[in-house]
Amino acid sequence: MVPVPPGTPPLARSIDVQDPRALRALAHPLRGRLLGVLRLDGPSTATQLGYRLGESSGSTSYHLRQLAAYGFVEDMPGEGNGRERWWRALHRSTHWETADFVADPGAREVVDELHLMQVDQRRRNLAAYIDQRGDLGDDWEPAGSLNDYAMRMRPEDAIAMADELNAVLARWSDASAPSIADTHAESQSGTELVIVHLDVLPVSAYPL
Repeated sequence: MVPVPPGTPPLARSIDVQDPRALRALAHPLRGRLLGVLRLDGPSTATQLGYRLGESSGSTSYHLRQLAAYGFVEDMPGEGNGRERWWRALHRSTHWETADFVADPGAREVVDELHLMQVDQRRRNLAAYIDQRGDLGDDWEPAGSLNDYAMRMRPEDAIAMADELNAVLARWSDASAPSIADTHAESQSGTELVIVHLDVLPVSAYPL
């Protein structure tokens, strides 16, 4: 594998999406996977990404250009050549407010598609946790945690709670950011990837 270009700039914390077209660009499953790999593993080429995801380099190149058109990724000037462009993510996460899109039926449909994609990814994450939890050693066993709480709240209280919890996670995410896509063994020593789900789910009835 070609080494990652040195001196890669750090990722910004988040991109705030307000353009329905940018949101639609994310609603393609392969683009979501490409963006996820670049955020977690750092810069890569379309060929490397295609090999990783079982796709052709032509397909990954096309979808990387679509992501770049809306500011999610960029090609790295001065790296590679005409046949081997390097691509990097620009942010560690994506943020949007559903309320910004509810008035537009087309945009609301895209939000629904993205929510379904997120739920599907959560299923895969939980399955991976169950399958892999025994591979990490005894030190990691108490670190895994599955929790759920059910409470009655007003909308403004639920929003305030979510904001408070997200602020805590943002602080921990900022602290871990330098090592997430760092390929140097010394910076990765003793670490494993930790996935945190934070879901606030208003429902009319508890599913039994």
